[in-house]
Amino acid sequence: MLQLNAQVCSYSSTMIQQKIKGIIFDLDGTLVSSELDFQLIRAQVGCPREQDLLEFIAQLPSPYMRQEAMNIVHQHEMLDAQNAQLLPGVSHCLKRLSDMQIPMAIVTRNFSRAAKLKIEQCNVPISLVLTRDDAPAKPDPSGLLDIAKQWQLSPPHCMYVGDYLYDIQAAHNAKMRSCLYVPEDMPHFASESHHIIRNFDELPELVKAFT
Repeated sequence: MLQLNAQVCSYSSTMIQQKIKGIIFDLDGTLVSSELDFQLIRAQVGCPREQDLLEFIAQLPSPYMRQEAMNIVHQHEMLDAQNAQLLPGVSHCLKRLSDMQIPMAIVTRNFSRAAKLKIEQCNVPISLVLTRDDAPAKPDPSGLLDIAKQWQLSPPHCMYVGDYLYDIQAAHNAKMRSCLYVPEDMPHFASESHHIIRNFDELPELVKAFT
């Protein structure tokens, strides 16, 4: 069941009629599994529950404190990467999109070593990858816009697929389509996404509908 959420399209009704010519993916929870315990990480670095973890670390008062906090995050990310698995339906979906000659990329909030390990371990056939080491972390749109520029595509012709609010926000900030992957319970922010897919078999069909 793929969905188009009309209530979020008032500012982009023209954009949503554009062809989908390129797809950018989130990594964790979208293409590969992730068991990161953000509550534990926040407790270990002293980050309040309501504050973004990366923003909190960036605002710590000394380089030493920032490095120590980031080392903790890196340890958790590397451990998570070692246990990552490709999510159901992803392999077949990516092959279909490749057969359709749709360029694909990944923009992730992971740091580069963890992202590289996950992609290699799970045999994700996408070579164009930007991490938070390459561009400001989502919901900043810089990484998404960089990909569109490399593809020589206007942002409205690109779609960002992810599983979290930051992914929707990054897509909107980049003036791209947003597609939320929701395999289980529908989150409260789902209505903010242009499209919703419940499994990856739906994604090529969504692309076909806009090509």
